[in-house]
Amino acid sequence: MSQTLSSIVLFLSLTVAPALAAPAASAPSAAKALPHVREVPTLFHRAVAPPPGRAVEAVLLGPLFEQTFACVDHAEGNVGALGDAFGTDCMVVGGIEQGGEHGYLRFFRQDGTQNEDWYGWHANVLAPFDARIVDVMHNDVTNVPGTMGKSPPGGIVFLRDDGLVVVYGHLDSVLVKEGDRVKAGQIVAIDGNNGMARSPHVHVGAFRDTTPYQIRWDQRAEGRMDGFN
Repeated sequence: MSQTLSSIVLFLSLTVAPALAAPAASAPSAAKALPHVREVPTLFHRAVAPPPGRAVEAVLLGPLFEQTFACVDHAEGNVGALGDAFGTDCMVVGGIEQGGEHGYLRFFRQDGTQNEDWYGWHANVLAPFDARIVDVMHNDVTNVPGTMGKSPPGGIVFLRDDGLVVVYGHLDSVLVKEGDRVKAGQIVAIDGNNGMARSPHVHVGAFRDTTPYQIRWDQRAEGRMDGFN
């Protein structure tokens, strides 16, 4: 079992949090040598957030899905481990008829008691940036919506050239392996419902060394995708 992903503790709420306002950390302009995998702290390590009065830095990530999605943030103090601290849980939303004149945003069709009811169920999941895959976990046990499963989830750990780490959790059908290099926007898995999750969604966490980051999404990149228009 991979130590890097085995400590993920993920929480899900269906209240959509407001967008983060912190400034985004841009990707490096020139590639540097990647640090060895052992230099990436495991998620057993406690996250060390900036002290009160000092802003929490945010990182700008490429779109998580190919269609509109909404995320529920982990408020400071909810969870303290790397990959969870300041993390967010994201779900595809639907419910608006073609043309946008009727309907309203929602996460699932029917009553949501079946995974297939959820708009994000088995939606393609995209890499957040150009990166090396430094860890992968598979979980073949699918949860019933409304019932929490057991850790660890299916997941991927991405390492950017500047040392930024991004963690995805609750994935199905992971398409990459440790050591692979991926491009931003590359399909790496599909949305699942496994591990400590109650419904189909993808958990996203970001950190560098032991410092957690807030997450923002590249809305300009989203605007170039058909699923957001």
